[in-house]
Amino acid sequence: PPSPDILIAVSLTTSFTSFPIQTDTLPKNPADVTSGRLGGLKGGKVRAERLSPERRREIAVKAASARWGK
Repeated sequence: PPSPDILIAVSLTTSFTSFPIQTDTLPKNPADVTSGRLGGLKGGKVRAERLSPERRREIAVKAASARWGK
């Protein structure tokens, strides 16, 4: 049978890793949230406009192969 020291170490390790750390309890700065949201709302559209059709196709092919090519 395993020694008591090993059993204690295993129980302590699993108790720490079994519960996720809650990071959503920290307060957020409303100004940062607003600016981040604004950038996120227009980011995809602006990126799509700036990419050439060839580059957009390369990205789409890579995404499709990553999703269905397995």
